[in-house]
Amino acid sequence: MKKALTDVRMRGFSQRAEVSTALAWVDAHTPPLAGEPVSVDEASGRVLVGDVVAPIAVPEFDRAAMDGYALRGGETTGAGDYSPLEFPLMGHAWPGRPFDGSLPQGAAIRIMTGAPVPKELDAVVPAEYASEQGGRLTITHAVAPGQHVGRVGEDIACGSVALAAGRRLRPQDAGLVASLGIAELTVVRKPRVRLLVTGNEVRAPGAPKGTYEIYDANSMTLRGLVERDGGIIESHQRLGDHPDAIEQALAAPGADVVLISGGSSVGAEDHAPRLLEKLGELAIHGIAMRPSSPAGMGLIGHALVFLLPGNPVSCLCAYDFFAGRAIRRLGGRPAEWPYRPLRAVVSRKIVSQVGRVDYVRVKLGTEGVEPLALSGASMLSTTTRADGFVIAPAESEGFGPGSEVTVFLYECL
Repeated sequence: MKKALTDVRMRGFSQRAEVSTALAWVDAHTPPLAGEPVSVDEASGRVLVGDVVAPIAVPEFDRAAMDGYALRGGETTGAGDYSPLEFPLMGHAWPGRPFDGSLPQGAAIRIMTGAPVPKELDAVVPAEYASEQGGRLTITHAVAPGQHVGRVGEDIACGSVALAAGRRLRPQDAGLVASLGIAELTVVRKPRVRLLVTGNEVRAPGAPKGTYEIYDANSMTLRGLVERDGGIIESHQRLGDHPDAIEQALAAPGADVVLISGGSSVGAEDHAPRLLEKLGELAIHGIAMRPSSPAGMGLIGHALVFLLPGNPVSCLCAYDFFAGRAIRRLGGRPAEWPYRPLRAVVSRKIVSQVGRVDYVRVKLGTEGVEPLALSGASMLSTTTRADGFVIAPAESEGFGPGSEVTVFLYECL
């Protein structure tokens, strides 16, 4: 017999899950996605699936580390401003065009940075310590054997692990891979995220609207957050409060994560929780936190579905706590917030309530941290006026003046 669907509309929550329980559920359902090949010029920001093992050495030949003159370092002993030494110049070497010929003892060649150093020679005198005239080189500075020469494998040894699996590639990492002649890498696939917005009153920015309708702010916020966390928008739909349309959008294949903004609470037109339970599993609905208490999560097939409250700050908070964490983990990134933490002293009391986690928007002043006077879940401007946020744990009644707290700055890492 099919289980009766839970329906909390116009009834309220009988209980709320702890934040730690919701986080544990997210972590249990977000192993990194499978790998996919990408060209090295598109690899920055992606996460490696396997080690990059160097197929060649870098450099593959002894090369000049600066412009100057290649010679035998042992033959320069004693050279100085008052005791210059002379050498016959036998030719030159350029990058990609080595010196071709034999070099007797006491000989030198002109050489440019990156050019191959002939096997008979072992040092480079910088150009500022040398002069040439009539086929003769005069130096006023001694160099030791090996000085100003990049040796074979000095940068990367052939067969060594150049970059380890799990690394999020920076631009210089992509450059290193290119220096090994590797044109393609296997990286964790980007999570595909479907963005669904409910609410008959919601209108697209730029569209005409009635007096009692509102413009869709959550879509813009969520798009930026998904991109920040390494996901890609699979589709974006505004669905109103039509159950059939919401059900069809939830059930459609093709997404790894579905974000549904609005319709997650206990109002008469909050259809999303019931439809999620009908189509798959409503694992959690209602969380002991402020804002975002109506948030929820579950599964439809292999897709993770996150119920995000319609109030803009609640939406942002629930995304950052749960959905963003899921997207980051699926994409192989660290689960933690990509916000820079800063330890600071509280200047004005931060009030909280035992039994729930509080997400408190704060400003940093000359005297320390203070909560914003207005902190309603519908006031998105509080997040633009705030420097960051403080998390008050469920066992806390807040933080008094003089307490040291961690502020997570809205400026992303």
